[in-house]
Amino acid sequence: MSPEQQIAELREELRHHEHLYYVEDAPVWTDAQYDERMNRLKALEAEHPELVTPDSPTQRVGGKPKDGFAKVAHSRPMLSLDNAYNEAELRAWDARIRAALPSSETVAYTCELKLDGLSLALHYRPGPGKSAHLERGLTRGDGTTGEDVTSNVRTIKSIPLSISGAKLHAAGLPQSFEVRGECVMPQAAFVKMNEAREAAGQAPAVNPRNAAAGTIRTLEPNIVAQRRLDFYAYFLLEAEGGEMLLPRQSETLAALGKAGLRVNPRTATVATIDEVWQFIEGCEPLRDSLGYEIDGIVIKLDSTTLQRRLGFTGKAPRWAIAYKFPARAAVTLLEDVLFQVGRTGKVTPVAALKPVFIGGTTVSRATLHNADEIARLGVRIGDSVSVERGGDVIPKITEVVEDAKHPRGATEIVFPTHCPACASELVKVEGEVDWRCLNESCPARLREVLLHFASRGVMNIEGLGEAMVAQLLGQTLESADEADALASPASEEETAPPVVREPLIHSIADIYFLKKEDLLGLDRVGEKSAQALLDEIERSKSVPLARVLLGLGIRFIGERTAQLLASAFGSMDALKYATLDDLLKVNEVGPKVAQTVLEFFAIEANRKLVDRLKNEAGLTMLAEKKVTTDLLAGLTFVLTGTLPTLTRDVAKERIEAAGGRVSGSVSKKTSYVVAGEEAGSKLEKATQLGVPVLDEPGLLALLENGPGTLDAPVGDAGQ
Repeated sequence: MSPEQQIAELREELRHHEHLYYVEDAPVWTDAQYDERMNRLKALEAEHPELVTPDSPTQRVGGKPKDGFAKVAHSRPMLSLDNAYNEAELRAWDARIRAALPSSETVAYTCELKLDGLSLALHYRPGPGKSAHLERGLTRGDGTTGEDVTSNVRTIKSIPLSISGAKLHAAGLPQSFEVRGECVMPQAAFVKMNEAREAAGQAPAVNPRNAAAGTIRTLEPNIVAQRRLDFYAYFLLEAEGGEMLLPRQSETLAALGKAGLRVNPRTATVATIDEVWQFIEGCEPLRDSLGYEIDGIVIKLDSTTLQRRLGFTGKAPRWAIAYKFPARAAVTLLEDVLFQVGRTGKVTPVAALKPVFIGGTTVSRATLHNADEIARLGVRIGDSVSVERGGDVIPKITEVVEDAKHPRGATEIVFPTHCPACASELVKVEGEVDWRCLNESCPARLREVLLHFASRGVMNIEGLGEAMVAQLLGQTLESADEADALASPASEEETAPPVVREPLIHSIADIYFLKKEDLLGLDRVGEKSAQALLDEIERSKSVPLARVLLGLGIRFIGERTAQLLASAFGSMDALKYATLDDLLKVNEVGPKVAQTVLEFFAIEANRKLVDRLKNEAGLTMLAEKKVTTDLLAGLTFVLTGTLPTLTRDVAKERIEAAGGRVSGSVSKKTSYVVAGEEAGSKLEKATQLGVPVLDEPGLLALLENGPGTLDAPVGDAGQ
């Protein structure tokens, strides 16, 4: 047998065993048998390096450290889900679903476990013969753009690096498609990782979810391979159009399994909300025996046709909901109360607790909300308290344990009259329960303002996290939080003990005037990380107006309202000079929001900040231009190859803005195929079916003038 044949045979054997072990949970070989074959394959590939391929089992074990992760736009946004916390809320959602659909439609729901990990998107593309190979793996990121963590994803053994043509045929899948699912750290792997950390003198990770999220974003693929992450698939999308591939979610799960991906076996497709509730009641008692963390059940409308009909809100699909299991509780000691100042000046009492394990997480802090809540609970420092970790993950004190209430030495909690950070007198606004610091220069407020401004979904400035912000504000750099340590690359060099410095920034606008030498003078900052942060800051100058509005932290202005205001006014200058009547004309903007916007721009310091961001820092601060016409209504397009000037995402956006639809596959119903350089099988299929083919100038002409201007296909793009 030739070396090439031996390598092919060993690869096939190893892939089959990996599938049995990591996907089917039905191993046949012992570890020693697996290792023996893997070592033989490694030796053969070492002797014949020209025969090494990216999908070989030997390529899973992790490669060289990476410098960072590229950002890649998702084919379709990875949205979050709306939540239901009780049976009544779940039934109300079911009623909304049925009210939105004609009574003639048959409604069915698919129920799946809600795994507590992080979402990944896997892109498969044509491989040798009729197979498909893993081309890219992305994190959810901000929902629109994810990080390319392909090198780390390749080490997860429940994710196939290649899928044979036979499996694709059995599953009814093309060679190009996208898989979405949840990456988790099994409890056994979590325990093993923490044992290793403690043996090395490191603090243990808080919970499996944070550990999984931090692991997938480490720059060392070898570390990812050691931590034994797992992946459960739940969605199948077209490779380019982002539409669901199959007509039903239940069929999607079945196809994923046939293709060799791991699918959670605990699913059910049911016809009524009563059956949904029965599924939930049956799953909740299993939480501690599954071997991985779950925090609820996801319920999806089974029909993808009906899913498309219901569509999405600004943040979530209307056709799905997450039922969150009731909070888990434990009793512990209230050791102290700290007072935190938020970005709006709100002062929140935070309970410092004797650490207690609740629902997979060690809890040492819990919110007490406000002074009124402290009075309602009647709680004192030294009391034994019941702590819940609910669906929102933020622990809270729910009651004082009566049998141990106010032991000797328990002390009353005194709410401060002055800001704990800047000593300004606290103010309570009429009609509100919160006490606030109104000092715009308060260092605690500024810290939270900066963190909010830089966060994902806002300006998305990677690298401007808690430790960096603390140093920029001249604060002492404390030991890295362990959750951050798991989620961030290691420092590039050892440095001297941290020192307190003069602040480098005094407002969010100062971020845009930082120089590399400023950053190199900070602790744990090297040449690469300094330049990476400056690049991120520069990139953020071009984010759309809605994100800048959100970043300013105006009270009551969330993501949806920021989008509405940006669309209505188009620029920051127009919004800055808007009147009350102007604001109230905006759909969904009421008196409270309108008044808050007016009050924000009435403050001279805020006007100066906005002007400085635009005129000196160079932020564009313009609304995204989305032409909404029906010029291409009813037409379906397929994009293939590389266009001269338009990216595929931009071409897709422009077609959809003109009322057209972009699909990932060519059929007789396709109106046009837009082809660039290196166009492949889609161009061939278009030719076979007689579908008109456009090059980029032809597409631009169509977008400008409509289909009536094209009497014949334009050009032979990609030939």
